[in-house]
Amino acid sequence: MDLFYVYLFSLIVFLVSLSIHFLFYKNKSTYGAVCLPPGKTGWPFFGESLEFITTNRKGHAEKFILDRVAKYASHVFKTHLFGAQTAVFCGPKENKFLFSNENKLVQVWLPSSVTKVIFTSAVDSSPGEEALKIRNMLPNVLKPENLQRYVSIIDHIAQKHFAEKCESKKEILVYPLARRYTFWVACKVFISMEDPNDVAKFTEHFDALISGLFSIPINFPGTNYNKAIKASKFIRKHFLETIKQRKIDLAEGKASPTQDMLSHMLLMSDENGKFMHELDIANKILGLLIGGYDSSSSACTFIVKYLAELPEIYAEVYKEFFPEPQKFDPSRFEGFGPAPYTFVPFGGGPRMCPGKEYARLIILVFMHHIVKRFKWEKIIPDEKIVVDPMPFPAKGLPIRLYPH
Repeated sequence: MDLFYVYLFSLIVFLVSLSIHFLFYKNKSTYGAVCLPPGKTGWPFFGESLEFITTNRKGHAEKFILDRVAKYASHVFKTHLFGAQTAVFCGPKENKFLFSNENKLVQVWLPSSVTKVIFTSAVDSSPGEEALKIRNMLPNVLKPENLQRYVSIIDHIAQKHFAEKCESKKEILVYPLARRYTFWVACKVFISMEDPNDVAKFTEHFDALISGLFSIPINFPGTNYNKAIKASKFIRKHFLETIKQRKIDLAEGKASPTQDMLSHMLLMSDENGKFMHELDIANKILGLLIGGYDSSSSACTFIVKYLAELPEIYAEVYKEFFPEPQKFDPSRFEGFGPAPYTFVPFGGGPRMCPGKEYARLIILVFMHHIVKRFKWEKIIPDEKIVVDPMPFPAKGLPIRLYPH
């Protein structure tokens, strides 16, 4: 995998729902005097966010991290991103520290741009508490034996999707193809939305929402943050209508208690027999759809990219702290494999992604259908990679298809 992934995935894991990509360590005054790492916080309010965003979008995502690691001679440095003072951790020892000390020395924190877009709670709980509730709920719902019931459904969606978007086509854009597929699957699994026209209408709003999630929180018309808030309100309104109708359908026996995540949430109660509020369910479904959409589509896209570059091999992506990290070498995983906390695609310890089995399933189904139908080659050999907020090819990864 390209070198910038080494630092991007080690750097931060934002826990919105399923997706574990960024984690920020935030010092609390309650811990007393703290020795801060080297670094600077940049401009008032903006901090170093503009440089971070600019380097990502220019295709040099690693530069922001590598420059500071070299300047401060440290894998931990302080900065100011997305409206908050932040410490950035890079490397296996730093990964271990973060993954092993949740709710001890570190705790989940989300930028205000994320909390204001996703969390509009009907109960008095913090975004971190809401994220923890989702994490506690998901492992039982998304464990492999429960996911088996969705295999045929996901396979059917993939067949229809590839038939419509790829058959009789000489060239396609992989990234839009993967995004439409993963979003369609997520809509079906989480809320039983499967009509392609309905899914297409929602896709535009979700794209606007995701583009503004990790942005400077300036709520002026035309900003990504403003567009994300508007998109969130539109989506949440639709979810609330869907939730009300589903409650009626469940009461009348027209819907199954196990048909999707929405039914599960509506029927789940706490230790006091209290059911979740409709608005809280809407927030959780919103977070799940984001987690099941953006990260998985990015993974599908880059697997296609690397298979085009290495057509004989279907292998797992690789991570950091290997000799010649940009060289493809499957032998890295032979014997004892990589050192602990150097290969962490789904996090680690208590920070393990609860949706990892779901992600693996939809990625493998995607790859099964594209590999059995086609061989392919990249049209742009050196296409730039940008990050906004997930990494993706700047031109969408156009490929030329050769049907079997």
